[in-house]
Amino acid sequence: MGITEIVSGLAAVAWLAALGALGFTVFSAARGRGAGQGIMAIVVSLVAALALTIGATGIVFIEPSERGVVISPYDPRGYKDVALTPGLRWIIPGERVQTYSIAKQTYTMSSTSGEGAAAGDDSIQVRTKDGQQVQIDASVIYGVNPDEVIQLHITWQSRYQADLVRTQSRGIIREVASQYGVEEIVSTKRAELEQKITEALAGVFTSNSLTLDDFIVRNIRFSDEYAAAVEQKQIAEQQAQQAAFVVEQKRQEAEQARQVAQGQADAAVIAAQAEAQARLIQAEAEAKALELISAALKDNPDLLQYRYIEKLAPNVEVIYLPSGQSYLVPLPQPSTSTTVTTPVTTTVTP
Repeated sequence: MGITEIVSGLAAVAWLAALGALGFTVFSAARGRGAGQGIMAIVVSLVAALALTIGATGIVFIEPSERGVVISPYDPRGYKDVALTPGLRWIIPGERVQTYSIAKQTYTMSSTSGEGAAAGDDSIQVRTKDGQQVQIDASVIYGVNPDEVIQLHITWQSRYQADLVRTQSRGIIREVASQYGVEEIVSTKRAELEQKITEALAGVFTSNSLTLDDFIVRNIRFSDEYAAAVEQKQIAEQQAQQAAFVVEQKRQEAEQARQVAQGQADAAVIAAQAEAQARLIQAEAEAKALELISAALKDNPDLLQYRYIEKLAPNVEVIYLPSGQSYLVPLPQPSTSTTVTTPVTTTVTP
């Protein structure tokens, strides 16, 4: 119960008390009793009832989320130029107060019944730059500028939501969205679309005593034909991506096989190079050995014959040579003891 209702109730009680005092005074006078006290009670009751009645018609309580515009028949302009702020306020009887909420408000335009501010399908029908028809669901979050409540009352009164917020929002959404293609609205340029609509709405609201908090694109719907075309395109893109994935997989497998073959070839080359290097080193060693042997034979020619005989067998003392080749070969002695050695004559029989 508000303060005005309380004061009005007290005023009613005071009027009833005045009537009761009047009845009591008349009854006392008829019985020959003094009427002085009754008259005093009547006066007090009437004064209290009158004061409370005037107070009830002049007391106004403004909520913290409100501002009040005083409509006054005593002012030449018809209103007072200062809005009432939150709290208990008093106005002259005969004046009235029009309150406006300064809390944030949301106006939603949606195709879903019961979701938007208006009944039924209230989405915005838009024709895009490329001729496609789309439906946009949107919400506008706004508030009344507390410092411009009187100007809002003069210009729009309580019609500002239906005649300003709704009308301007739908018009600006259509105008901005028509500058984009349907694919841009859906994907690449959606954020840019919202930003441009927000800027345009903010300018309109500011010039009309409102403040814009946010603009939200809730949903975008297409015609059935375009939705089917989009679905087919997405399927084709997915198939193309799958094909590209398969191609890439095959390419990677081929690259892996090529690298394996290259590694094997490199290993074969390295092995061949190592083998060639080993053979070269061996040949160089053999050549060096031959050079040393040649030098040794040059200084001691009989060494070759000795080494030859030594390799034949460890205990061979007689060698048979082909016909016509008779000569003596001195052999080393198998024992170190002192003995008389008789030369062996090798005879070749024809």
